Amino acid sequence: MISEERKTYVQFRIESAYKTHEAAKLLFEKGFWNSSVNRLYYSVFYAVSALLVLEGIQTKTHASVKAQFSQRFVKSGELDPKYGKLLNQLFDWRQKGDYENLFDYTEEDVAPLLVSTLEMINKIDEKVKNAL
Repeated sequence: MISEERKTYVQFRIESAYKTHEAAKLLFEKGFWNSSVNRLYYSVFYAVSALLVLEGIQTKTHASVKAQFSQRFVKSGELDPKYGKLLNQLFDWRQKGDYENLFDYTEEDVAPLLVSTLEMINKIDEKVKNAL
């Protein structure tokens, strides 16, 4: 049985994932490509965090979130490997967009990510709802 506190946290993280994805879309529409990538990463990060907490998996760093998600859900075959690749790509792209000087993503770079991140969030949300 899942504690009410953990259930509330998981639901909050899923809601945060959707809201953050909406923020990414707004930034995309205004041409803020790097900021959109940042928000897309965090939208997926929040969804993955919800799934890990649901399973009782504790993490302290972004690297451990990626590793635990890969180990528990991707390598086990529970989720499509494309989601592990997407999480890794978004992590790397966020780092590059946030910290590299004189670098900007383009509309063509970011547009496909809007669709794939929402698909991933929806898939995780479905798993969460089935488990709650």
